Amino acid sequence: MDEVILEVQSREETGKNKVNVLRKQGLIPAVVYGEGKKAAAIKIDKKIFIHLLHSQQSENIIVKLRVQSEDKKHKDSTVIIKEMQLDPTTDDILHVDFNQISLTKEIIVKVPIHAKGEPVGVKQDEGSLEHNIWEIEVECLPTQIPENIDVDVSELNIGDAIHVRDLTIPEGVKVKTEEDAVVLSVIPPRKVEEVAPEGEEEAAPEEPEAIKEKKPEAENDAQEGKPEKQESKDEQK
Repeated sequence: MDEVILEVQSREETGKNKVNVLRKQGLIPAVVYGEGKKAAAIKIDKKIFIHLLHSQQSENIIVKLRVQSEDKKHKDSTVIIKEMQLDPTTDDILHVDFNQISLTKEIIVKVPIHAKGEPVGVKQDEGSLEHNIWEIEVECLPTQIPENIDVDVSELNIGDAIHVRDLTIPEGVKVKTEEDAVVLSVIPPRKVEEVAPEGEEEAAPEEPEAIKEKKPEAENDAQEGKPEKQESKDEQK
């Protein structure tokens, strides 16, 4: 993997307001972390950094930082991009974290998986290719980091799977991801639920009418609010 050079400046601006001013000026705030060293705050020209990203095919870019600093406190260093913070709405780069590395010391990074070809189970049997793992974790020297791991899936039938142990790994690269993990697989076509044609919907069963019992006349009179018959005065005598 080739090393690219990036001109950066040391940064004194900290805090939300000052950092936002930097972004409006077309600069990206960043931090360089080194093992056993104090983190160094830097700022990067946004256009130059985006051009660097677009010019590289690999996600694991080895960068030679040339720090422009009046006090010369920050020395040039070799780094790799650890993390980029993006705006959730615009995808603008808000902040970058770099990890300082040594070209003679192994590091652990994640490498993307690329599927090549069209599986037999997809082409002939209408199955689907499932991409279970999109990247694997490997350990190697920075100069040996593969851009990606290519996987030929053209011979896969329905029910077949490729595990981490089946991958072809370049010499000098050690895989850290669990070897039994499934990377790619071909699954059967999904069944489509049958929909009844219009006008043939199943009719709901008719409910039987409730049978009402005839109530006694006295009970009916009481419920309807009719007064009971009273005896006349003559009858009372």
